[in-house]
Amino acid sequence: MKLAKRLILTTTALVAVSAGTLLSATAGQAAPSQSARPGVDAPAALKVPDGTRLTGVFSAEGVQTYTCTDGAWKLLEPAATLWAKNDHSRRTVALHSRGPVWVSTVDGSAVNAAAIANSPKTGTIPELLLQSTATRGTGVFAGVSYIQRLNTRGGVAPATACTGADQTSVHYSATYTFYKPAK
Repeated sequence: MKLAKRLILTTTALVAVSAGTLLSATAGQAAPSQSARPGVDAPAALKVPDGTRLTGVFSAEGVQTYTCTDGAWKLLEPAATLWAKNDHSRRTVALHSRGPVWVSTVDGSAVNAAAIANSPKTGTIPELLLQSTATRGTGVFAGVSYIQRLNTRGGVAPATACTGADQTSVHYSATYTFYKPAK
């Protein structure tokens, strides 16, 4: 446990996870409720249900890949790397891909999820609330029940028509927050 705590503390200036509790790296205290958590400002439509606790906040950057279907762009898959929020070294700690799925590059744990609510934003992909459909492993993503995609920028499919089997990838960034049931 000491090694895992030290690894997490060295990779983030904002948060550390120890014994399943979100901690402030500087204060060493448990995080406040969702509505009062710094950096976790979500629209009401994306509120995580009561009885959950925030266990991870990650910045992400990648692409939304679209494929041409019947002359229109349709989302094929995301591909992004995640790092601890405010970690200026941007050390990759997880990968996000089709499923959607998030896989820890540190401990191999993973979470699959499905969108259950969205909040559209002009000029960018919508913010989302996702509910876990499966988890694996015993690491950071074990037992995750909800995920929020917040602070989205970019990633919108081209407005132009497409033909054949064209594909295009559009850069995006977001903040992903992960929640587990409160114990």
